Amino acid sequence: MKKYHPFSEKIVDILVRKVNNDNRHFFRILTGYYLSKVASMMRCNIQTNDRDVIPVNTYVLNLMVSGTGKGHSTNILEREFVAHFKKEFLNNIFPRKAEENIQILAQERSQARINIGQSILPLNEEYEIQLDKFQRHFDRLGELAFSFDSGTAPAVKQMREKLLLASAGSMNLELDEVGSHISANTDVLNVFLELYDVGLVKQKLIKNTVENIRSEELPGNTPTNLMMFGTPTKLLDGGRVEEEFRQFLETGYARRLLFGYTVDSNRTKYASAQERYQQMVDANLAKDMLAIQQTFTNFAKRPFNPVLQISEANSIYLIQYQMKCEAAADDMKDHMSIHKAEMIHRYYKAIKLAGAYTFADNSTEITQDHLDYAISIVEDSGEAFHTLMRKQGPYERLAHYLADCDNEVTHHELMEELPFYKGSEAQRKDLMTLAMSFGYRNNIIIKKRVLDDIEFFLGETLLETDLNSLTVSISKDIAYNFAVPDIKPPFDQLHKLTTADGYHYTAHAFVNGHRKSENVIPGFDLLILDCDGDVSISIVKVLLEDYTFLISTTKRHTEELNRFRLILPISHRIKLTTRDYSRFMENVFEWLPFPVDEAAKDISRKWESYPGHYEYNHGTTIDATMFIPETKRSDETKAQISATGVDNIERWFMAHTTKGNRANHLYRYGMVMIDANMALGDIVEKLETFNNSLETPLLEDQFRNSTIKSISKEFQKRGVK
Repeated sequence: MKKYHPFSEKIVDILVRKVNNDNRHFFRILTGYYLSKVASMMRCNIQTNDRDVIPVNTYVLNLMVSGTGKGHSTNILEREFVAHFKKEFLNNIFPRKAEENIQILAQERSQARINIGQSILPLNEEYEIQLDKFQRHFDRLGELAFSFDSGTAPAVKQMREKLLLASAGSMNLELDEVGSHISANTDVLNVFLELYDVGLVKQKLIKNTVENIRSEELPGNTPTNLMMFGTPTKLLDGGRVEEEFRQFLETGYARRLLFGYTVDSNRTKYASAQERYQQMVDANLAKDMLAIQQTFTNFAKRPFNPVLQISEANSIYLIQYQMKCEAAADDMKDHMSIHKAEMIHRYYKAIKLAGAYTFADNSTEITQDHLDYAISIVEDSGEAFHTLMRKQGPYERLAHYLADCDNEVTHHELMEELPFYKGSEAQRKDLMTLAMSFGYRNNIIIKKRVLDDIEFFLGETLLETDLNSLTVSISKDIAYNFAVPDIKPPFDQLHKLTTADGYHYTAHAFVNGHRKSENVIPGFDLLILDCDGDVSISIVKVLLEDYTFLISTTKRHTEELNRFRLILPISHRIKLTTRDYSRFMENVFEWLPFPVDEAAKDISRKWESYPGHYEYNHGTTIDATMFIPETKRSDETKAQISATGVDNIERWFMAHTTKGNRANHLYRYGMVMIDANMALGDIVEKLETFNNSLETPLLEDQFRNSTIKSISKEFQKRGVK
């Protein structure tokens, strides 16, 4: 079971309450960064048994949707907590450590010059000269930036030189809204890539000029921390920014970063504004914040340049985790190089973060608990990373974008809004076709209509129908007081409504319960059809055997003339306008293998209950996406129907017969023709023709000795002449 650092969790608790967001992983990553930042400013290092000395530092990427408290949480950490440490560090610690180290450098330089004969001055005089040079150089490098949000490679080099002179502090790059700033900071990020491990970077050889003098490289390392945060949509834009970001991951940032990633708001739910307010101003919360403030103030009073130790047992414990990660990486596919790199190096991120937790606890010994706290964060980070790397193709992004649109959009509007929606007209149309194909396999319907040669698109995310909660509105009046029950009926209880006495029911709800087209509330999950004597119940049962339906007879039903309601749940809850609902139902009528009353295409149509006979059939729900007008799926369904060139029933069996059900469907087709009072000879002829039209027909012996024999027996049994 995962466990998290207690002090970090106290900060997370505060952020959750102050920001009104329960995304604890985001805040854990954020808190880990700031604890590492403070520890590295104090030059906290870890003495490992297998890698020598490594600095405590952390790189993080934290993504969360807009309006969920990214900026607010950062401000709380900066202003309420870290500010107390920052003031003491900049005003006292850094100047003091800089003075001490410059004196050491001057002493070493003056002694070295005398030893190699570069100076004939007495040591004390040479020392004063070198001390002055170092001090003036230190001052020319400007003020120390506690953190910075942008920069250039030369500026980073300059800042690094100041830190080397002081032998204190760290460089802390904090990119807000990383998607907007990643391109401008490419050079800086490349430098930070190299500085991550131990704070060293290879010196670039430059030519001496009047404007550019190659300086002597100073000894030492400079720890770095990196925080990038922002909204997922701006970074993962499907265009140039995302491509650049993924290149950074490939070149080494995947193994270096701790990841936070969510597309949910995670807002805490409160019963009232009063409750939310009381949580935010609670006296205990203020007390907890004061305690955190004091702890950060005390960080500045810790011994400078602490060296943390890790025992042999805990080193082995960490190696066990490393080997576990390596084994997981080995199981990954070869093309998952970025995932492999992230997995293999989790142990290294873990020990650095464990060092930050150890410093926060005012300890010099990294314990197994510290490692477990860090490993929990690293594992959560890995999950966020894998979610982030589930790259959506441009067509998928387009489908989701259209599903979120409230209004129709044109190609021109899509080109303005989506960076990846570019290229030629043919390329854009191909992308839209792929989006439509992706959509209907993933419960997203994309409608297209053409007006004055302009294509308009609108998407909708479909919800799967819940057979335990169906939309039916009921009234004892024919026009008024239609209401959906508080507890929506399950499908297997619908007969209680259809066979009740004196009720009217519809498949839609209505504004104010007034049943008329303009009052319809979009959203239905049932097809309700009238069969008025053109087809028998027995034939319907055979033809729709594979589907879920309820048959309920009406008051005009007789043995000779079947009149009944056919109620079929559909696969998804669909929202359509009055016009589109009518076209939807027309598509249903065309698809069905038997006629029904076309009055059912009226969106406000109502039906009267009657205490007659009912029976259920349980199979699959009808795929509603086949019938939604102005969609790719609907066009395909129509094309398939028109391409057969045969009567409706034969077309139906052609569409539903497969290699695995040939014998059964041939038998069912024969039974339908018996019910239609066809002559046996005609039935056999049609079955033979149908069988031969199949891609893999039944063998002659099986067809004659099984199918035809069974049909003949049934024909004789029914006394059909």
